[in-house]
Amino acid sequence: MLKRCGRRLLLALAGALLACLLVLTADPPPPPVPAERGRRALRSLAGPSGVATAPGLEAAAAAAPGAPVREVHSLSEYFSLLTRSRRDVGPPPGGAPRPADGPPRPLAEPLAPRDVFIAVKTTKKFHRARLDLLLETWISRHEEMTFIFTDGEDEALARRTGHVVNTNCSAAHSRQALSCKMAVEYDRFIESGRKWFCHVDDDNYVNVRALLRLLGSYPHTQDVYLGKPSLDRPIQATERVSENKVRPVHFWFATGGAGFCISRGLALKMSPWASGGHFMSTAERIRLPDDCTIGYIVEALLGVPLVRCGLFHSHLENLQQVPASELHEQVTLSYGMFENKRNSVHIKGPFSVEADPSRWED
Repeated sequence: MLKRCGRRLLLALAGALLACLLVLTADPPPPPVPAERGRRALRSLAGPSGVATAPGLEAAAAAAPGAPVREVHSLSEYFSLLTRSRRDVGPPPGGAPRPADGPPRPLAEPLAPRDVFIAVKTTKKFHRARLDLLLETWISRHEEMTFIFTDGEDEALARRTGHVVNTNCSAAHSRQALSCKMAVEYDRFIESGRKWFCHVDDDNYVNVRALLRLLGSYPHTQDVYLGKPSLDRPIQATERVSENKVRPVHFWFATGGAGFCISRGLALKMSPWASGGHFMSTAERIRLPDDCTIGYIVEALLGVPLVRCGLFHSHLENLQQVPASELHEQVTLSYGMFENKRNSVHIKGPFSVEADPSRWED
């Protein structure tokens, strides 16, 4: 009995000794990574602020100033956000407008003048003071693509150009009258079958060559809303949902004073709120003018963000800041009076304003 127990003890000791030898001869485990080294690795992926962000998130933050950048605490979270940012292209509906400034975009499709519908909004009392100048300058070279929308019959104007549309809207400068004209513009564009709809006022000069170059960098079948906001933040409005219910709504819009353009792909999606007289009823839902209503339909209802473009100009900005050396690149230019001073593009020349009143500035 004692001999059997001694034999078992000896075998147990031998097994334990063999296990120890195997552990000692195996590769040692890697040392634990200190927490500080892990934090340094994450900081190496971050910017100057020390917060790691996915590259796609940085682009989104640049497109939406003031938007929070999410802090990343682990490599797995970093790559998860990176994948998500690549999948989610563009800002969310109602976000900041996408900029179109910067290096020239590559040509997406060639455009001919017959592909673009330029609607010029005017009123009968400005036919001589404003339209005559347009007909002698840029419209004279581009009658095929230009359509004048007014509120009264004018035989002299009709003889000069065959593209005059009497909207039969009121001549008042009210939101109802402006929306009435925009409704007719929209319907005529849809009927035309053209690729792009551009709206300008009768105090805009249009550089058609620059316009075609800009529009040609976007496919007309995609959702594109190009223009310049007149405000530095989305407009706040009250949307009437029913007779007894309203709700706040905010959106960006491109000011009609500088002009804006809409692709046919987007214009067709606007049809439920813009075609066949629906535009005026849509405008009454927010009780705002025509250009605001366009932004409301595009951004608030369809979720398509405005593409901000600095090549459009209205009299609401300081036009003397437009460099004369870059005039050939601008799409629209305007003029007007601000605080009893002439607000116009500064161009030096041999003639005074009195001798050449159609000049922007001498």
